Amino acid sequence: MILVYFALFSAGAGIGASAAGLNIWQALLVCFGAFLGINLLYVLFWYAVSFTVDRDKPIEKVRPIYPRGCASVAGWLCAWGGVRTAVNGMEKLPADSRFLLVCNHRSMFDPIVTEYQLRRYTLAFVSKPSNLMIPGISKLAVGAGFVAINRENDREALKSILLAADYLRRDFCSMAIYPEGTRSKTGELGPFHAGSFKIAQRANVPVVVASIRGTELVSRHFPFCPTHVTLDILDVIPAEKVKAMSTQELSQYCRDEIARSLGTAEAAA
Repeated sequence: MILVYFALFSAGAGIGASAAGLNIWQALLVCFGAFLGINLLYVLFWYAVSFTVDRDKPIEKVRPIYPRGCASVAGWLCAWGGVRTAVNGMEKLPADSRFLLVCNHRSMFDPIVTEYQLRRYTLAFVSKPSNLMIPGISKLAVGAGFVAINRENDREALKSILLAADYLRRDFCSMAIYPEGTRSKTGELGPFHAGSFKIAQRANVPVVVASIRGTELVSRHFPFCPTHVTLDILDVIPAEKVKAMSTQELSQYCRDEIARSLGTAEAAA
């Protein structure tokens, strides 16, 4: 939608140029230049906002501009990537509490699509450190509550889990994590890291089970064809049940639900 607004503004600039006496090609050039200029200003605005975030300190509160910025940029990236998303099961999401969302992982567009589609829920991600070192947007993400996790170091990983749980307890944001730990390059669902579920247990919040498919096609379809992505909210495990189950049980249950969803959908496709 954001690119539509930019395009409409640019078209207005082109029409204004034509009315001022420029020929059609000059007016088109003004229109194209205005479109590129607006996009550049948009990027520069959020880059400037990112300088207000200190990535080296745990956040003390989430200022609304940071999650809004993350969601806005996610929507902008989806628009440029030609992503068309269908979301099923939104009515299952908790309306009165924070939650931990767990999902399969196929593409770098997974968190981008999910962040935009669930923007009402102030969702932050637990992600590998390199994702939170990208200039500009990564500092916005840190300000919005995103947490870096180093799965190669158990002690550091535990610190990240405790920090994510603390953000949930303090009602900063809901959290999302990919229990596979990395993107699946084959599309097959990988093994889950059971430790991911300690976040929900320590924060005493529900676990939202979701699956996503289609994001792995974005890079292949860009820039000429749109990509249809489906995000399914499969189940919500209440906080009391999360507390009563072991992390291994939670991991197995969630993996089975996601595998069933993906298998059924792809068998029917």
